[in-house]
Amino acid sequence: MAVGRLRDSFFIVATSTIIDPLRLIQKVGDIFGVYDRFGDILPLGKKEQGLYYKGTRYLSHFELRINGHRPLFLSSNMDEDNVLMTVDLTNPDIYSGERLLLRRDSIHILRSRLLAGNRLLEHLRLRNFGEEEARFRVQFGIDSDFEDIFEVRGLKRLRKGEFSGPEHSGREFRLSYEGLDDVKRSCAFFFSRAPDAEGGSAFEFEFVLKAGHGEELYISAECAEGGLAGKPPEFQETLKETKSRLGSLKKAGPGVATSNDRFNVSVTRALADINMMLTDTEHGLFPYGGIPWFCTPFGRDGIITAIETLWLKPELARGVLKYLAARQATEVDRRKAAEPGKIMHESRQGEMAALDEIPFGLYYGSVDSTPLFVMLAGLYWRRTGDTATIKKLWKNIEAALLWMDRYGDSDNDGFLEYTPHARGLRNQGWKDSQDSVFHSDGTLAEGSIALCEVQAYMYAAKKEAAALASLLGKEKLGERLSDEARELKKKFNELFWDEELGTYILALDGRKKPCRVVSSNAGHALFTGIADADKARRVADTLLSEELFSGWGIRTVGAKEARYNPMSYHNGSVWPHDNALTAFGLASYGFLKHFEKVFAGVFDASLHMEFHRLPELFCGFHRRNGAAPTLYPVACSPQTWASGALLFMLQAALGIYFEAGKGMVIFKQPELPSFLTSVYLKNLMVTQKKGVDILVSRYGEDVTIEALKKPADVNILIIK
Repeated sequence: MAVGRLRDSFFIVATSTIIDPLRLIQKVGDIFGVYDRFGDILPLGKKEQGLYYKGTRYLSHFELRINGHRPLFLSSNMDEDNVLMTVDLTNPDIYSGERLLLRRDSIHILRSRLLAGNRLLEHLRLRNFGEEEARFRVQFGIDSDFEDIFEVRGLKRLRKGEFSGPEHSGREFRLSYEGLDDVKRSCAFFFSRAPDAEGGSAFEFEFVLKAGHGEELYISAECAEGGLAGKPPEFQETLKETKSRLGSLKKAGPGVATSNDRFNVSVTRALADINMMLTDTEHGLFPYGGIPWFCTPFGRDGIITAIETLWLKPELARGVLKYLAARQATEVDRRKAAEPGKIMHESRQGEMAALDEIPFGLYYGSVDSTPLFVMLAGLYWRRTGDTATIKKLWKNIEAALLWMDRYGDSDNDGFLEYTPHARGLRNQGWKDSQDSVFHSDGTLAEGSIALCEVQAYMYAAKKEAAALASLLGKEKLGERLSDEARELKKKFNELFWDEELGTYILALDGRKKPCRVVSSNAGHALFTGIADADKARRVADTLLSEELFSGWGIRTVGAKEARYNPMSYHNGSVWPHDNALTAFGLASYGFLKHFEKVFAGVFDASLHMEFHRLPELFCGFHRRNGAAPTLYPVACSPQTWASGALLFMLQAALGIYFEAGKGMVIFKQPELPSFLTSVYLKNLMVTQKKGVDILVSRYGEDVTIEALKKPADVNILIIK
């Protein structure tokens, strides 16, 4: 793995292959772990394995051995709530010279692990299934490099802080590092019994187990900035409390069950991944981006995840809006790409962010987060009727609108543009790799760039802001914003449409020269409704053409384009969230056959992924009979907006939306795909305290809606 700089752009490249594609992932709050299938943390392959806390890797090596040998792997699993990791191991044949000391498969080793607060808690259970007494040693190798996440990605630093030598004290062991930011970071281990031998960062425990007998060992690792908390909590009690809390939340929250058991598994994993990635902030819940590289708040990612899950989890949108409003830029800061009213791109913790060695401590280099913020505010109000929150956010919404007019449209042509940021990101749409915006001959676009999908977001933002202005009694402002949205739609369809390509162009460069590239960006025009009806059909056909549709989903760019590469990050790969937004647009325009092909393709892809978990992206090779999608080597998994993809496409199939102020659930032209005959929605909240249970069923060509539980003042409207 490496992070490099190319034309002043941070990006990730792979310098080694994956040793083992299976990764076990855990996250709670600001701590997350990436392990191999044995539950170990090893500096192999991409070298991303580790235990991370607040942007720093606190454990870079955590390995279990038995008599110096790696155990034999039996199985590993994450439970459906992403709480408990379990790994089953056994011993290999162990010799002393030519004498067999321990026959293979005699000792069962069960590793159970969870994260709590700022700790890793592990329960090691060993049992002798052999016929004779077994004597053996279990060893642990432990180390930390205290690398910033950007160092793990490969960015080289000129200077480092000071490492403290290992500190041993009975059942305790500590590694520490004093950073250049004057923060002392420590990883403290606690063992339930003292090691029988230790040396440096190696620990050995001796076991003597009679036939049929077992023994246990508990280990904890605390990650801390400054002082340590000390004695760890009990493993079993912590697990019980965590499971009980999650069980209560699941019981009180919405549920989705369908006629397709495999779809249920994918949806259950998606919901569990979203819940795992949620982090409680001072402003409410915020979905972090993805593990390992983007486990931090991102403006664009958080907003799109909130949109995808709004119909099920509206409280998530409230947390995203409040968090981003609190970090909205108030002044010009060229180092951070900040301008008054702009919504952040990302925020980072860690030593390098604190020292400004990277610009991403609080960074504003995205052109689309700001219109998406306004769009989400409007969608949130439609979903919840929460006027009080909108009133509190109104100044932020006004500031965002002003940014779009004053700073976002630098040449006053009515389009939103960005200029490559010398210190940060060259491209600032969702396809933000340095080579993602180009002309038909492959040359990169230069100057202030107006992206296709960003104009679509601005159109939706002005429409939603117009409705909110009218809600708050600002009628003239509402009328002006509505007029601006209509004018933008007219101008967009004139200047971004390419009759020969049969779709909208990728972008306009700084000279207003069109980037005549067939891309998935045009699908976002359907998502927001900015596309004229006659053009929408052409776009839909192009999106589902062999050039763009791989069979697993829509590629980011067409297979005939100059920079097409199905193994690239943004120039030919398939992104689940991108497909979800496009699919929603296809359904909204009534292109149901197109919609179902995308929905079915992405769902089928999920069935081939580990734990049925959709990754950030996968390669765009054409679907082959009997073959799974080709994995992208450095994709985040889970990635929250990918986790929301199937949920958003299910909403599109149901045609479900809300007018919460009127206590109304609306189904507009519901159409279940061929792989679903029924969908059961449990405790779907219409207002903050009133939920409904609904069964949606397909009978032949018809779809029926049945209310199984409904408060008297909640109404269900079906539009066919």
